[in-house]
Amino acid sequence: MSKFDKKAVALKYDKDNDFAPVVVASGYGPIAEKIIDIAEKQGIPVYRDDSVASMLCMLDVGKNIPADLYGIIAKIYCSILMSAEKYKGINADN
Repeated sequence: MSKFDKKAVALKYDKDNDFAPVVVASGYGPIAEKIIDIAEKQGIPVYRDDSVASMLCMLDVGKNIPADLYGIIAKIYCSILMSAEKYKGINADN
């Protein structure tokens, strides 16, 4: 895989203003690397799945994700929450 094959999408969700997650950034290659770098530096969880990134990269920035992707996004969210709980458990022992 070349560095231009990398894909990244950033989503946001504000329960008070959004009825579904919104695509706030999307890109390939160097842009994808920048999206990931910004997320990691801000402490935003990064979920890595090339298939999901491919689907989400087809969406327009500023648009809500379509209902047929709710299940996928829910699984990602659950995975991130489980990882966070494990991380908290590990750090609680220190």
